[in-house]
Amino acid sequence: MTAVWLPRADRALERYEVRTTEPLPVVGAEPRTRTAYAAAHVVADPLAGGDPTGPARLDWEATLAFRRHLWAHGLRVAEAMDTAQRGMGLDWAATQELIARSVAEARAVGGQLACGAGTDQLAGPATLDDVRRAYAEQLEFVEGQGAPAILMASRALAAAATGPDDYRAIYGELLAQASEPVILHWLGDMFDPALTGYWGASDFQGAADVVVSIIEAHADKVDGIKISLLDAGSEVALRERLPAGVRMYTGDDFNYPELIASGSHALLGIFDAIAPAAAAALQALDAGDRDRYDALLEPTVPLARHIFAAPTQFYKTGVVFLAYLNGHQRHFRMVGGLESGRSVLHLAELFVLADQAGLLRDPELASARMRLVLALAGVE
Repeated sequence: MTAVWLPRADRALERYEVRTTEPLPVVGAEPRTRTAYAAAHVVADPLAGGDPTGPARLDWEATLAFRRHLWAHGLRVAEAMDTAQRGMGLDWAATQELIARSVAEARAVGGQLACGAGTDQLAGPATLDDVRRAYAEQLEFVEGQGAPAILMASRALAAAATGPDDYRAIYGELLAQASEPVILHWLGDMFDPALTGYWGASDFQGAADVVVSIIEAHADKVDGIKISLLDAGSEVALRERLPAGVRMYTGDDFNYPELIASGSHALLGIFDAIAPAAAAALQALDAGDRDRYDALLEPTVPLARHIFAAPTQFYKTGVVFLAYLNGHQRHFRMVGGLESGRSVLHLAELFVLADQAGLLRDPELASARMRLVLALAGVE
């Protein structure tokens, strides 16, 4: 047994015994009954110059190695999404290089991916025409690299739109432009407060009516829609309204086990963190073994709910911290200094929950790194 002294909410230190578990096997093949994307994080270059407000600089080898890890587990990669800090440090220039490098890596190793297209190259207030041009530029770039696109929710569109018709017009033009079916992206305001009122409606039912009308008008250009509202009932209600052949991709990092089991596909940030368990569970679902599926995923839910706790937009810090604990990167530094987005108490609890979910692949390494983080915080 490996022990770590962890700080708790009452400021006391508690001795925690880390379990020794057999790592889950590398699955290899994609699941057959569900399409599953992991929204992948990026690895910052810890030795780059500049400050947190400057252009993003990445450790390309570590960033691409993590994508190979996800592909090896039979997961697809959702590239350049909010998990990769779009709108939180990753600028459009770095995003273009990320997409180009990831597409080339996918071709080299036989991985599958789709890439986010948004409007984050815009600075300051934007008109609808600005939004239209920005979206079109990014969609053209993604498809020009040979990748399918995910049309990300746009802060600029949320700010510029005056009602549902503006969304219908913008998305209608983009879907007409797309050369192949895209995935739409509905991100709730708990992930990004700037997206409040997206689709031009203040309530779920009104917003769902708008997005369904867009999908129905362009069903041949929509592969599916990913929604992240952290509300299982809303997701199921929308899923039941989708035209035949249009997939629901759950982005619900709280309720994903039951949503996937009941028919949703997946495009999840938490799959970055729990890839071995997610892959094994999806294979069990393929085999009709619901007991094993539940046994693999249920222990990951407390971890996911902790990582995605409010303020939810800082979930990236937890995702990167777990990658650091598991040796996927040699440091705990993030683009924009976002490693400071969660408290030491939060990270200590994450360590415990990851261990209880069987997701520390090398307990000795994880414990040593946890101790180092604690020592840097003055906990010794």
